[in-house]
Amino acid sequence: MKTAVCSEWALYIRVLAQLRPYWFHLLGICILGLLSIPLALLAPLPLKIVVDSIIGTGPLPPLLQWLSMDGGRPSSIRPLALVLGLSFGIALLSQLRGLALWLLSSYAGERLIFQFRNRLFAHLECLSVAYHETRGTADSLYRLQQDATAIKNIPIDGIIPFVTASCMFVGMVWVISVIDWQLALVALAVSPVLFILTRVSGCRLRSAWREVKQTEASTIGIIQEVFGAFRVVKAFGQESHEHARFLQQAYQWVRGHNRVAKIGSGFDCSISLVLACGTAAALFIGVRHVQTGALTLGEFLVVMAYLSQLYGPLETVTKKVAELQSSLAGVERAFSILNERPDIVERPDAFPLRRAAGTVSFQQVSFRYNHHRPILRDVSFTISPGTRVGIIGTTGAGKTTLLNLLTRFYDPTGGRILLDGKDLRDYRLADLRRQYAMVLQEPVLFSGTVEENIRYGSPHSTFDEVVASARAADAHEFIMRLPDGYGTAIGSRGATLSGGERQRVSLARAFLRDAPILILDEPTSAVDMQTEASIVDALESLMQGRTTFLITHRVNVLRVCDLHMKMEGGIITAIAPVNAPLLQEPVLI
Repeated sequence: MKTAVCSEWALYIRVLAQLRPYWFHLLGICILGLLSIPLALLAPLPLKIVVDSIIGTGPLPPLLQWLSMDGGRPSSIRPLALVLGLSFGIALLSQLRGLALWLLSSYAGERLIFQFRNRLFAHLECLSVAYHETRGTADSLYRLQQDATAIKNIPIDGIIPFVTASCMFVGMVWVISVIDWQLALVALAVSPVLFILTRVSGCRLRSAWREVKQTEASTIGIIQEVFGAFRVVKAFGQESHEHARFLQQAYQWVRGHNRVAKIGSGFDCSISLVLACGTAAALFIGVRHVQTGALTLGEFLVVMAYLSQLYGPLETVTKKVAELQSSLAGVERAFSILNERPDIVERPDAFPLRRAAGTVSFQQVSFRYNHHRPILRDVSFTISPGTRVGIIGTTGAGKTTLLNLLTRFYDPTGGRILLDGKDLRDYRLADLRRQYAMVLQEPVLFSGTVEENIRYGSPHSTFDEVVASARAADAHEFIMRLPDGYGTAIGSRGATLSGGERQRVSLARAFLRDAPILILDEPTSAVDMQTEASIVDALESLMQGRTTFLITHRVNVLRVCDLHMKMEGGIITAIAPVNAPLLQEPVLI
């Protein structure tokens, strides 16, 4: 999937919009971050007092001098004890601040990721079948699981530390300027160089991270593809081929990470060299000022401590900008999902639909995928309620596409489809989809129990209704032979069941759904003749009173239909009652 390249500011604005429900939490994190500034400013003071006023002969600060009085006379021990207590208090407050910051950041960060993933997943569900068939699941999975975490990294691990470090930098510069303005000027001199390095490296890092994430998603796609079709890989002896394909993609992944590491290490090295030059210049000037008496030794030590803390935030500011490029590339990819518009959209004034009678009418319906050749061309027919239609034709004739349009997985590119006299696009989507029950060629089952899979189409059904549906589908007996009956876990995609058992569970689900329109796409093609006979009996019972569309190549399955419909090259070449020869022109029934 191509990801639209957005400017940094546009991405920051979209991220801030996502943070709206958590402004209070983020404000708390920001305040706790800013509290580090006064604590950092206070940290070197005990050292200055000890050097200048306790070891040296300088006067104590007025407050400390007053607290040191013992019966109106100065104490020799109390000042040191107070200084040690001040140092311990500052350290304790710093640790408590750090603990509160960690707890609040963890809570808010995980909630942010949860909320964002929830929105992405809901939007992915709204996108069309065509989107998922074209893009595949691996890329969407990577964006949902990996890229979505950037919504936490940008504000909590990026923006807030950036703001805190910037404020600390300003505070440190102000304090140093009060003590020695020349040293403050040296500290500020390195800032433009760091800004230029950050801008240049940031752009390169973001581009590199974008490629790395795309390569990671492609690698995961290969893994998913191979192990999803592992029987086929084994059967054709293609393990070496798939291993080579994986290694080729994984090598690109490694190259991408090495490129990121190369750019990042070069940036870190440049930053360290610039800061080392600034520290050396400040050290030279500070020593000269001590030698000339412009600074006391304690003041010099305090300034150098502040300077080390000054360059710490400055280094944080520059490195955070670089580190943010990975998160920006990730959130850019995640937002690209939200930029996708669903192909199937419900109209604002859509009609509700409780239960359809089952009259289906195609009126000059045409369909093509994007700019490909037409799949259906001017298809027209009308089916009355309760009619069972058997659809036959060669592969690629458009049979499955016809049913995909009926269920509104796609919208026709020409003409319209009516259900009970109204265009499908005039109904509410959820109401429309409730009118269909489907049994496909490859039964689609989910990890969970037999009961959960049968209940999937009607979650609020009772257990007795589940059992009744299983009996109708001729599935009850084999289910009761399973270790835990209806509570037996059937594994991924029903792996512990045979093909016929999976199909009968799928039929039971359709019985429980009790929809007025039944869609059957090659429901017996993957089973043996004996199993097919029992499935056909169940199908005949399921079809009673329902408008049914059955795609099949099995003659004995077609006998349960009322009409035969023949398709070739995207058009209907004949429709006729089951006992009549197929006509050469379509008719309206």
